[in-house]
Amino acid sequence: MPEFEHQAGAAKAHPGIVEFVAMMALVSSLVALSIDAMLPAFPQMAQDLAVERSNDIQLVVSALILGMIGGQLFYGPWSDSAGRKTAMFAGFILFIIGSILSAVASNFEVMLVGRFLQGLGAAGPRTVAVALIRDQFEGRDMARVMSFMMSVFILVPIVAPALGQGIVMVSHWRMIYVVFAVLAIVVMSWVAIRQPETLPADRRQPFSLKCTLRAAREVFSHRITFSYTIVSGLVAGSFYGYLNSAQQIFVELYGLGDRFPIYFGALAFFFGLATVLNGRFVMQFGMRMIMFRAIVALAVLSVFATAVAVALSGMPPLWFFLGSMAGCFFFVGLLFGNMNAMAMQPLGHIAGTASAVIGALSNLIAVALGALIGQAYNHSIVPLIGGFAMLAVVSAIVMYWVHQVEPDVA
Repeated sequence: MPEFEHQAGAAKAHPGIVEFVAMMALVSSLVALSIDAMLPAFPQMAQDLAVERSNDIQLVVSALILGMIGGQLFYGPWSDSAGRKTAMFAGFILFIIGSILSAVASNFEVMLVGRFLQGLGAAGPRTVAVALIRDQFEGRDMARVMSFMMSVFILVPIVAPALGQGIVMVSHWRMIYVVFAVLAIVVMSWVAIRQPETLPADRRQPFSLKCTLRAAREVFSHRITFSYTIVSGLVAGSFYGYLNSAQQIFVELYGLGDRFPIYFGALAFFFGLATVLNGRFVMQFGMRMIMFRAIVALAVLSVFATAVAVALSGMPPLWFFLGSMAGCFFFVGLLFGNMNAMAMQPLGHIAGTASAVIGALSNLIAVALGALIGQAYNHSIVPLIGGFAMLAVVSAIVMYWVHQVEPDVA
């Protein structure tokens, strides 16, 4: 990746591109780690916290994502005003506080408050990381950096459930939250020591509601940005639906028990493989072609899988479910980095605030759809795979429409 070294050299004396990608991947991983590591502990958490309905434990995921949505609207504009690192560090500190509160929670309500604070804090590093990347890269280069970052980031859902399972086996589920806090301290220290500020003082903008609303108007009024923000929310909604119901499907429906982290991680591998391939091919083929072919393939596969699942009373063989989800994850992996880069492309002059508005809107759509898919779980895979199918079809329609109007976009 010598071309990235050349582009980034003027912006920072260190770290190099490899370290930078790894650092940003870990910074962005707090949300995924906070979700995936908890999944094996759901039964114990539900029992200890007296959760009445089995599907209600999914709110542990939704509360974190809701907190993240609220935080994004604050950290992005703040990072455009005070600098990237200041906003990022504030988020780390709030995440640590939420982790500690979750670790000592005595009831489900306190747990949800702690998880909300975790999400509110994690929004800082996650939002600012995208703006920090946009400060140094744009267009296909940004898409490629995002893809390489995602290829490192994907190690989190591969190993996080196993980490959570291991902690539960040797200790208490509360110790998982202690690990979250310790990891946040380590990553924050790494950023403080190695990552220079990427937003010079002469490019900073006043922190005000007026500036945020002006940036929001740009997001809503720019056809490409708004369309890909919606598509990002639709695609992420199906993925959040999977996160909400994965533990119940693997453990309750298919009876995999302690093997759940193995299957969860195996499916995540296909997501990671797609992000690596996207990083290699996006410069050659462009974001538009890769995304459109991926969304069409995702729609066809998930519609077919839904039809089979319905025909088999909602419980097809495990190999069929795994194969279908592996394909879905592969195509989703081709979409994720490109969608964000496409949405951010026209808004480099307000990268922090734009990242916040885009992230908040897409995640608001995603958490609502993901919660609907998760709460619809009825001891079958139909709500999940049907959710993938419906949202992929709608996304394909939106993408086709926007490129009929804007045909020359990369």
